[in-house]
Amino acid sequence: MENKQVKSSWILALTSLGFFMSMMDSMIVTTASTAIRSDFNITVSTLQWAMNAYNITIAAVLLVGVSLGERLGRRKIYNIGIFIFTLGSILCAISDNITFLVFARVIEGIGASVMTPMSMAILTNALPISERGKALGIWSGIGGLALIVGPSLGGFIVTQFTWQWIFWINVPIGIIAICLSKKILPESTGDGDKTNILDALLIIITSAGIIWSLSEITSTSSLLLPSVIGIFSLLSGIWFVFRQKGEDRPMIPLGYFKSVTFSGGNIATFLLYGSMYGVVFFLPQFLQVVGKSSSLDAGLKILPWTGTLVIVAPFAGKSVDKYGEKMISTLGLLFQGVGYLLIMIFVNEHSSYLIMVLPLALAGVGLSMAGPALQKAVLGSVDKIDIGKASGIYNVFRLLGGAVGTTVSVLVFYKFGGTSNAKLFTNGFKLVMFSSGIISILGTIFSIRFKNKLKQFL
Repeated sequence: MENKQVKSSWILALTSLGFFMSMMDSMIVTTASTAIRSDFNITVSTLQWAMNAYNITIAAVLLVGVSLGERLGRRKIYNIGIFIFTLGSILCAISDNITFLVFARVIEGIGASVMTPMSMAILTNALPISERGKALGIWSGIGGLALIVGPSLGGFIVTQFTWQWIFWINVPIGIIAICLSKKILPESTGDGDKTNILDALLIIITSAGIIWSLSEITSTSSLLLPSVIGIFSLLSGIWFVFRQKGEDRPMIPLGYFKSVTFSGGNIATFLLYGSMYGVVFFLPQFLQVVGKSSSLDAGLKILPWTGTLVIVAPFAGKSVDKYGEKMISTLGLLFQGVGYLLIMIFVNEHSSYLIMVLPLALAGVGLSMAGPALQKAVLGSVDKIDIGKASGIYNVFRLLGGAVGTTVSVLVFYKFGGTSNAKLFTNGFKLVMFSSGIISILGTIFSIRFKNKLKQFL
């Protein structure tokens, strides 16, 4: 029994490390964003590509990677993903302009595209149903460390060294992760379908094209090209859906979405992370531009929000096991939304940082509750052999939500504010917090429809 527990602990630690690394690289850029913008002399709308290129790539190629993992082996693809991610980090570190940085972030994204879903699938497959909620809660908590360590570490590195070092730190971690994973993680496979090249291209074009067109709207005066690309991408998506309906072994089994819990859980996940990423992008910039904080101070001031993840997520996982996904996810989405709305109400260009502390903590508690609940809802609504595909679909919704959330926040910011002075920046930031709060609260509409399999209030 003791050896089994030790092995389970190692599996949990190594799968959580993959999630941690992929989240870290999304978060560590936030407090370094002002330094990158200044170094490359670019606008906020151009800067968003340093974050969105990463998320778009992950969402675009994730299902292809998951399909390969289900057929060739989850551990094998997981380790290949870490290797490509590490290579992309080296390229990011040697970037000398925004174009090369965006290209390097795409390489990173290709590697990261399989790290989170494969780690989730390996963990879920290795544990009995009775332990999954707690394990996923801990997995979320360890991954959530990226939200704590990322902004603070990014701020420290930028203050003490240069922003390039936020990428160099991935190299030794990636090498260690690959070595340990090969020795310890169990190999497993799922539904071993052969990847259809046309389906793979269609899902990549659809995911990348839609988000690119939305992002490009924020940085161009002409809407013609973004509109054409957006419409073409939507048509590709419609074609993809029709193909999935007619295939015996589809990349995305549309039958999954007949489950209210599966479809509602993925939409709620999209809104949860769409709300969060809009705040992630602008909160550090607000603290630095308006609050006159250094990069390190900005990272530390985010801790009341991000720090709750490591504390709350494991308990949230246990609560999900006891009370069910519906209650915990609904309350989490509501708490996050209310926290952002309170910041919108109280903050101004002269306000003290202290008035943000409790609303940030409330939003962090909400995110920490909703994350594990939505994960378990989605994965628990399919058969064990389908966990890999379900994990991939879940993470596509999570990442597309983040990319769309960032884009929406930039559109809102420039519609109601700007970067020319503190008052304009504050006006834009307040409306970003408002839109992010509403997006999160909208998620409760979908989570409240879950059909729990567990008894309530045991």
